Amino acid sequence: MNPEKLKKLQAQVRIGGKGTPRRKKKIVHSTPATDDKKLQSSLKKLSVNTIPGIEEVNIIKNDGTVIHFNNPKAQASLPTNTFAITGHGENKTITEMVPGILTQLGPQDIIQLKKLATEIANKSAAGGAVGAAGADAGDDDVPDLVENFEEVAIAGAKADEKAGEVAASA
Repeated sequence: MNPEKLKKLQAQVRIGGKGTPRRKKKIVHSTPATDDKKLQSSLKKLSVNTIPGIEEVNIIKNDGTVIHFNNPKAQASLPTNTFAITGHGENKTITEMVPGILTQLGPQDIIQLKKLATEIANKSAAGGAVGAAGADAGDDDVPDLVENFEEVAIAGAKADEKAGEVAASA
């Protein structure tokens, strides 16, 4: 390394003499406890009320994953339309939570769940056939066609029409 550049860098780091701090900028480490205190003080300004008796909260994302809170602290402020859920959240897939989450799913999520179930069934059925044929052919790099894409598109369009009719009738 160039000695002149090194001297310039050392001059920037060292401020005073012996025993003085090396850097001008002091880094403040924030802990989760301080973040939680700030959040609670902000929620107190909104005059939120704690909602008792909530055992679990599931937030379903568009990509099919679920944020699952077990025994969360739920708070709400109806005038400001603000809801806060605090606790330990776990990221899970919909298939991991299938028996208990079915009543919480909307029409789009149920369609997505059916697609996942058919894909898993097709993979398991095709897995045995591909394993036997793959030993003879030796072409493991090329995947086999699993579904007819036109049927899936038509079924998706019909489901969207039914969802629109249900929404219009409500």
